[in-house]
Amino acid sequence: MASPLLLLVVLCSYCCYIALGGNEHGFAVVQRRSYDSETVCSASKVNLEPSSATVSMSLVHRYGPCAPSQYSNVPTPSISETLRRSRARTNYIMSQASKSMGMGMASTPDDDDAAVTIPTRLGGFVDSLEYVVTLGFGTPSVPQVLLMDTGSDVSWVQCTPCNSTKCYPQKDPLFDPSKSSTYAPIACNTDACRKLGDHYHNGCTSGGTQCGYSVEYADGSHSRGVYSNETLTLAPGITVEDFHFGCGRDQRGPSDKYDGLLGLGGAPVSLVVQTSSVYGGAFSYCLPALNSEAGFLVLGSPPSGNKSAFVFTPMRHLPGYATFYMVTMTGISVGGKPLHIPQSAFRGGMIIDSGTVDTELPETAYNALEAALRKALKAYPLVPSDDFDTCYNFTGYSNITVPRVAFTFSGGATIDLDVPNGILVNDCLAFQESGPDDGLGIIGNVNQRTLEVLYDAGRGNVGFRAGAC
Repeated sequence: MASPLLLLVVLCSYCCYIALGGNEHGFAVVQRRSYDSETVCSASKVNLEPSSATVSMSLVHRYGPCAPSQYSNVPTPSISETLRRSRARTNYIMSQASKSMGMGMASTPDDDDAAVTIPTRLGGFVDSLEYVVTLGFGTPSVPQVLLMDTGSDVSWVQCTPCNSTKCYPQKDPLFDPSKSSTYAPIACNTDACRKLGDHYHNGCTSGGTQCGYSVEYADGSHSRGVYSNETLTLAPGITVEDFHFGCGRDQRGPSDKYDGLLGLGGAPVSLVVQTSSVYGGAFSYCLPALNSEAGFLVLGSPPSGNKSAFVFTPMRHLPGYATFYMVTMTGISVGGKPLHIPQSAFRGGMIIDSGTVDTELPETAYNALEAALRKALKAYPLVPSDDFDTCYNFTGYSNITVPRVAFTFSGGATIDLDVPNGILVNDCLAFQESGPDDGLGIIGNVNQRTLEVLYDAGRGNVGFRAGAC
């Protein structure tokens, strides 16, 4: 029989193990309340690498308590509605990929998404976007709260004159270009206008002298108006001169009162490409673990000496479609053990998307991951859900043991998803099947939480840094 002293030593060792929140077998013990958002904005946990070559901005969840105060009473959609929007966006992305790659991967929309019309023009799904950044437009600078989208290129804000029949009612005053000393409409038949291309150019306005733009989104919303030139303020004392954006005079869109959209895609009209002479065509962001915390958006790439904490993998794009950023996944581990998934299952590539909630995996990879996670979480009762494939009832548990999940990409880059906020959402696994092997997948924003994701088009790679926010 063990002595009382030995038993005490064992118990104390176990308590220390629980407090540290992990073990050598790839599991983490977390407090149940550790992934519930607070009702007030928490102190920043941002771990941003200082650099004179970059500029950073605060990034917050649009429905969280860190959002600008004038938006605090905006109703938060249910998880069902959030996922409906997200999956409608996914259907749209898959349809565009099918057209671009000739892969025949487009499928009939789910019943919930049957009313979503897929337009011929480019644009994501505005109401699926979840994170906002505040930037300044004009001289003097006027703050505008913009939805951040890595799946869109044209940035726009609603402008005067625009009455309630043409624009949706936002919380801030409409941007008034007549009060800015640096505003100018872009003329037709100029290089700046031609860069809109067939997808975004909407002919000429004002008697054929001004460049018109039009963005049609998959949710049926649109932004139309005058393509314009303005000074954009990123941070105090840091501006982008001659920033090209849409001054929206005809809007149909979400009713949650935000001022516009910031396009961070890879096409020539995006903010990223417009500022490439200064910031090298690079940007990064960190999505916080909880909606009650702040993350960041950064333009520019850290100097080489500051990149030791990053792991990198080659960047891909859809053929003839520069907007989306893609990587090649090669493997998945659960609880420290690699899953048996052939690399050919990931051959279609994975888009990294800020506007999709759960991660979409090809069939073989999804089945292997779901089976491994269910086995690792078998101690907890399953509950049915209309929104996710696998959900749990953690009621009554003060601590839960969650397996660590790691993604590996071409070139050997491996990232550990945050535990539990990068794996679970509403006590459900944040993964879904995208379709057959060799097809396209999407890395959603839940899996990206707390990682700094660096899109460096100038160097042709994507980087990941753990524990950034």
